[in-house]
Amino acid sequence: MPKAKITALGCYTPPRVLTNFELEKMVQTSNEWILERTGISERHIAEPEVATSDLAACAAQQAIEQRGIDASELDCILVCTVTPDMLFPSTACLVQHKIGAKGAWGFDLIAACSGFLYGLTTGAHLVSGGTHSKVLIIGADTMSRIIDYTDRSTCILFGDGAGAMLLEAIDGDDDASGYIDFLGEIDGSGGDYLKMPAGGSRMPATVETVQQRLHYVHQDGQQVFRYAVRKMYEVCHELLRRNGLTADDVALMIPHQANRRIIAATAERLGLPFERIVINIDRYGNTTAGTIPLATRDALSAGRLKKGDLVLFAAVGAGYTVGAALWRWAY
Repeated sequence: MPKAKITALGCYTPPRVLTNFELEKMVQTSNEWILERTGISERHIAEPEVATSDLAACAAQQAIEQRGIDASELDCILVCTVTPDMLFPSTACLVQHKIGAKGAWGFDLIAACSGFLYGLTTGAHLVSGGTHSKVLIIGADTMSRIIDYTDRSTCILFGDGAGAMLLEAIDGDDDASGYIDFLGEIDGSGGDYLKMPAGGSRMPATVETVQQRLHYVHQDGQQVFRYAVRKMYEVCHELLRRNGLTADDVALMIPHQANRRIIAATAERLGLPFERIVINIDRYGNTTAGTIPLATRDALSAGRLKKGDLVLFAAVGAGYTVGAALWRWAY
C-alpha cells in the first residue's frame, strides 16, 4: 500500500494588518491585556471584496508552483473552512475553477479549528488507498466576516489566512517520510460553548437573528480554554504512546494557534521544551483552519523543520473537535 507524504506548501495572508492598538479604539481592551491573555499582537484582515475562495486559491497556487506541477494534475481538492463563500456550491468547487484544476474532484470539510488536520488525514488516506496520486489540502478562513467587533472577548482572537499542502504517494519502500498515524475525537456535548448560532436550518436568517447578532461567533471562553488544555495534551500523549514514542522523539510540535497559554500548558504537560514548539499566533491570531499550514511555513522559513524530522500536529476546535497526527517531514 502506498503512503502519503507532504511534498509542497503554500500560504497566503491578506496584506491588511489589524493591530491590538487599533482594537483599543474599537472596543474596551488594551494591547497589554490581549498579549497577556492570548499572545496575539496583530492579525491579517481581508478586504471586503476578498472571500475565502480567494485566499484558498492564492495558497493553492503557491503550493502548486513550489512543486512545479500544473493544476490539471491534481486528483482531489479538500477545502477545510467554516467561512465558505456561500453554503453551496462548495468552496472547493470555486477554488478548482479559479486555479484551473480541470481533472480534480473535491469537497469542503467543516471541523472548525481542527479542520486542516482532519483534511490532512483524509487526504493521506485517499493517497494510501492507491486511488489518488496528488491531493491538495487547503485550510482557509475569513473569520473577520463572522466576528462581532463590538464583542471584545472574540474580536481580539481571530484573523484571516490560508494554507495548502500537497500530498503525494511515496516512491519506494525505503522512504520513511510521510504520514504515520492520526488520533481524532469529537464531543458534541460542547457544541454550545463555541458556535455561530444562526444561519443554518436550526435558525435561518431573519431580521431578528441579525438584530440579535446571532450570525457572529459566540464563545464561552473559560469552558473552551479548559477543554482545549486538557484534550490537546491527552490526544497527543495517547498518539505518542500507541506508536511507542515519547516527547523526546518529537523534533517539532506544530499546534493549532488559538491561544499561547493553551499551547504552553500542553507543551509543559507533554514535557516538550519550548524550542521544539511552533508559536506564531502573535502575528496572525487564530486563523482557524489556516493556523497549522501557516505555522509550518514559518517553521520551514526559520530552518526549524528539516527533512526526516518527526512532526506532531495537534488541534482542538468547536464541536468539540480534537485531533493529533504524526508525520515524518519529507523535504
